[in-house]
Amino acid sequence: MIANRRNVLAGAGGLAALGLFGVSAQAAQLGAIGLQLYTVRELFGPDPMGTLEKVAKIGYREVEYGGGGYDKMDHAALRRTQDRLGLKAPSVHVPYEWLLADFNAVVKMAKTLGADTVILPYMNDQHRNEAAWNTALKDFNRFARDLKKAGLAFAYHNHDFEFTVKPGGVSLYDRLLKETDPALVKIELDLFWAITAGQDPAALIRRLAGRIYAYHVKDKRADGSMCAVGEGKIDFGAIFKLNRIAGVKHFYVENDECPAPYLPDITTSFNTLRKLTF
Repeated sequence: MIANRRNVLAGAGGLAALGLFGVSAQAAQLGAIGLQLYTVRELFGPDPMGTLEKVAKIGYREVEYGGGGYDKMDHAALRRTQDRLGLKAPSVHVPYEWLLADFNAVVKMAKTLGADTVILPYMNDQHRNEAAWNTALKDFNRFARDLKKAGLAFAYHNHDFEFTVKPGGVSLYDRLLKETDPALVKIELDLFWAITAGQDPAALIRRLAGRIYAYHVKDKRADGSMCAVGEGKIDFGAIFKLNRIAGVKHFYVENDECPAPYLPDITTSFNTLRKLTF
């Protein structure tokens, strides 16, 4: 009899079997830690190669492209720099409008950078009503199907509005989960924004188990402001323990409001996550 893969993972302790953590489920640690480059956009825009070098020197081994004008840069040159530094870029953030306007260019860019997943990061106010959102969800399904044909995956990244905007009494997030194909439209779960919207992260992760591609990891102070990981009150250890059921592959540090000079903030986040056991 061939053992069911899910049972094999469970029997192996889940976390260790997924290859993302340490050898013991009792003292697990993160493997590769990533950085969403939007965090350091003010550095990356004028000096992309130098910024990648600084990020790699801190210890990051993955980056996620987003902001800083990366879409108009020389993607082959960025890839050469990544390869030299030992950096992988599993995913890229691409606006809805660009996916609609020049899908083939998105595919080419993602593949050049070495990405396997295209992530839609944000939807403007004009899309946050029932009719426009339903139209967008059809596009999400289409993007996902077409990206799969091109050898890429698709995911959606949340902010808080998806949970708090509820046309007809149903949140935009609930509509997203119901109306998109769970096998094709994956989730990049921004923990800060979900918590800010009043979500219980544990309950949400259990609901999304098997569908979460990546976490965005940033901390939240008692006053609600965003900060480096370790300077706030979010219990990331408790959240990451749930990877036994969630199976998340990528953990991207992000601070939308990262203070200048930027590098100390992302260093604090990296060091906190590198030392974290759970």
